[in-house]
Amino acid sequence: MTALLNLYTAITGRLERADWLLPTLSRFLFAAIMLMYFWVSGLTKLGEGFLGLFSPSTGAYVQIFPRVMEAAGYDTDQFALWQKLMVLFGTWAEFILPALIILGLFTRLAALGMIGFIILQSLTDLYGHGGWEDTKVLGAWFDRFSDAIIMDQRALWVFLLLVLVVKGAGPLSFDRALRGRATQM
Repeated sequence: MTALLNLYTAITGRLERADWLLPTLSRFLFAAIMLMYFWVSGLTKLGEGFLGLFSPSTGAYVQIFPRVMEAAGYDTDQFALWQKLMVLFGTWAEFILPALIILGLFTRLAALGMIGFIILQSLTDLYGHGGWEDTKVLGAWFDRFSDAIIMDQRALWVFLLLVLVVKGAGPLSFDRALRGRATQM
């Protein structure tokens, strides 16, 4: 029994010292699961042509401010400057924050930004799009179903990003390379 316990302790001790494992897996899983979700969502918000980067589509306003858009008769000219900026920055965030996480550049800050983005996205889905009315969308914790979009899926997304906030990007990242250069200066 002692030999088995020693083997277990040796294996788990190595895992505890594997500081590279969690951040590397978190960034890989972010790329595998969430990268294209956010980039494709961002593409639906871009306006026509190259200048579409600075002039989001009508769909962007519908997705981000659904009730306000309906009340404005789907006329984006009725939006306040802060609302237009929020749509613009929200659209950019769907490209920039995931790219920073994939590159491992300013990873902790980018992951924190993504957590805020997911929270705002979830609140918009619940209150702006009426998701709170559909128990399948909202879901519940400690039930037997694991497929609710908000309570289940997005809680796991946030946890994945929290690993990056706490642990950083890991060894294969620009953050690590920049940290090495910063200590040399």
